[in-house]
Amino acid sequence: MSKNLFITGTGTDVGKTYITGLIVKKLHENGLHAAYYKAAMSGNGRRPDGSLIPGDALHVKTVSGIEQPLAEMCPYIYEAAVSPHLAAKLEQMPVEMDRVLQGFDALASRYAYVTAEGSGGILCPLRFDGREIWLEDFITARDLGCLLVADAGLGTINAVLLTAEYMKAHRIPLKGIIFNRYEPGNPMHEDNRRMCGQLAGLDVLACVKEGDTALDIPLAVLEALYGQERGTI
Repeated sequence: MSKNLFITGTGTDVGKTYITGLIVKKLHENGLHAAYYKAAMSGNGRRPDGSLIPGDALHVKTVSGIEQPLAEMCPYIYEAAVSPHLAAKLEQMPVEMDRVLQGFDALASRYAYVTAEGSGGILCPLRFDGREIWLEDFITARDLGCLLVADAGLGTINAVLLTAEYMKAHRIPLKGIIFNRYEPGNPMHEDNRRMCGQLAGLDVLACVKEGDTALDIPLAVLEALYGQERGTI
């Protein structure tokens, strides 16, 4: 069975897919058999034949260089650029948890490291039509430890602390923070890094600058984030 890690964010457009691509790239470039997974992906374009392109999965595959087929990476792909629960309703393809878990387990049986990416923030509904499925349900079903991606700019203290407190209250293990769009020497970004780490009681594992093509984390530290055991924050 694989070692696993779930990538969540403080919200939409903070750079989860970008950071996930760099994480998977580092694993792959160091000879580790790595795979990517996302339960539901919305806001996707279409190929000339009309089939949907899983955009986030394609980005991670392209950046990381992994050979994993796109078809394995995401069981639910939607065109509408809205929350997965609404896209599923609009496109009449509701998320089924059994299918999500089966797709994940298939990868876990064949790859050494599986990096799963969430949609939006930690409070993202995958289905809400009389039946409820949340990202949290997937995380807890497989006891996944989590890494939090946050934008380094204005408002991140509130977003990081609210996310961390919710995860702590719901016993979702959070192993650290990565800041995206970080500007070294920017007093606000540097203060945000210090304040979030101190107030949330979490390690800031990396600060990624705009356009970075590599993740500045020692491989041993990155590998240690992966596991199946439940942790605490």
